[in-house]
Amino acid sequence: MKNRAALLSVAAALVALGTALPASAAPAPAAGAVKSVRSGLDCTTWIHNNDPLYGGVDCTNNTGGPITFHADIVCGWAPDVTGNSVTAWPGQTQESSGHCAIYSSGIGHIGWTVE
Repeated sequence: MKNRAALLSVAAALVALGTALPASAAPAPAAGAVKSVRSGLDCTTWIHNNDPLYGGVDCTNNTGGPITFHADIVCGWAPDVTGNSVTAWPGQTQESSGHCAIYSSGIGHIGWTVE
């Protein structure tokens, strides 16, 4: 009987989570660029004005050596996208971008990973 009660609790939690997902998967506003400095990169994320499923990150290398990075794009209900790998030399700015699938609910977040 304990297992059945535990199973029902888990099922209720999953149903509650499922009803909350559409609100949390709303696309980010296009004007909401995020600027951040970490790992020697000064980066600004962006979503294209005319295509809300296309976004990326522009990063300037503030170190003394080359840094390779790529964009990490969260695409709502579609699979997430990894942008192209780019190498920024000291003082140089590079861009990594990607496009979410047409059935995506929109870009929810853009970040970057140093390789």
